[in-house]
Amino acid sequence: MSARRRRPLVLLTVLAAFLAAFATGLSAPASARTAPPHTTVLDGIRMQQTKARLDRGDRQLRDAVRTLTARADKWLDQGPWTVVDKPRPAPGGDVHDYLSQAPYWWPSRSPTADNPWGCPYVQRDGERNPEVDSGTDRQDVEKTFDSAYDLSLAWYYTGEQRYARKAGQVLRTWFLDPATRMNPNLDHAQFIPCKYDGRAIGIIDFSQSYTSFLDALALLDTGAPGWTGKDRTGMARWNSAFLDWLVDSDFGKQESAATNNHGTFYDLLLAGLAHATGDRALARRTVLDARSRRIAPQIAADGSQPQELTRTRSWHYSTFDLVAYTRLAAIGRHVGVDLWAWQGPDGQSVFKAVDYLLPAATGAAAWPHPELEFHRYAATDVVHAAADAGDAQARRAVPSLEAPPGGDLWALRPAAEQLDSIAG
Repeated sequence: MSARRRRPLVLLTVLAAFLAAFATGLSAPASARTAPPHTTVLDGIRMQQTKARLDRGDRQLRDAVRTLTARADKWLDQGPWTVVDKPRPAPGGDVHDYLSQAPYWWPSRSPTADNPWGCPYVQRDGERNPEVDSGTDRQDVEKTFDSAYDLSLAWYYTGEQRYARKAGQVLRTWFLDPATRMNPNLDHAQFIPCKYDGRAIGIIDFSQSYTSFLDALALLDTGAPGWTGKDRTGMARWNSAFLDWLVDSDFGKQESAATNNHGTFYDLLLAGLAHATGDRALARRTVLDARSRRIAPQIAADGSQPQELTRTRSWHYSTFDLVAYTRLAAIGRHVGVDLWAWQGPDGQSVFKAVDYLLPAATGAAAWPHPELEFHRYAATDVVHAAADAGDAQARRAVPSLEAPPGGDLWALRPAAEQLDSIAG
């Protein structure tokens, strides 16, 4: 759908946020404080029920909240981060453009005033260029996403204002303040100096974490102190502009055509943004199309994901792709599509893809494919998701799962996240 066709929906989203702000003196509507959060991936009603159980003294949930607040506390004296802090602007020259860099490409010459990047760049496969972390926005945007999510969850479950106010500061700095805001595009993601100003595959920098960020916004919108109507309106406009870019840009179209995890994650980001900005029809169509466009060609009859099994990190990429599928299925729940129940012509399904991981996820058997750094806990969230969706095998496997570093927070935020990282 083009930006032009979506404009009435975008205007309605912005107008609704504006009217809410006007009617309440730039604070959240009173009804928002008691209504379930309008989350995109998470189940807002379930979260509201969890909060009620917590308020009644549920001991297990209290333990989980202690784990969550320990994470949130670490963010209180960090940040905020901004896209304008990188030492050099993106190739277009605008410091407000997001910049990330292909990790395995290195300068072949010493930088000079005339050649500040040390071009030409050459590939050194498997060797990570430290510029990726120190000279671009990649790490800072991940800190922005992660902190906003942890802080918003901590505020929602505890009511402690310091978490909400810190989350608001982080979000305004990265997205809203004119001096420090990011432009709503990924034109220069995964660039290679002097070779490519940006690449379509860089969209995956945002694809999973941004849908968690959309849920953080929904939590703050239930009445977080310091999160104003102006903030809500500003984020609604930013998200609408970002969705326009994702749909209409050449990079967006290229990533949509990807046939591996990049395509699945593109669908996740597209459906998530569509849902958050009020375009329910686009969100629903994206989830429906994922059945024949993603599941049927990407998942085999036995549940394996052949394209991901060719990777040197086959366990990582198999679990990673299922993060996208299970989160997309969660969005489907909001728009009346049961992605879990669908089976392809050879019996392919998301359930089967999760079940294929269970022997290794529970420690019952070794993973029989190449994997440079096996982490059993990488599958924990996707198994939780399948168990919640009705998979009997996954439900039996849950007690044998390995908790990820920092603890298992499924009870508080029941949506799969990427629990292992290959960024290091």
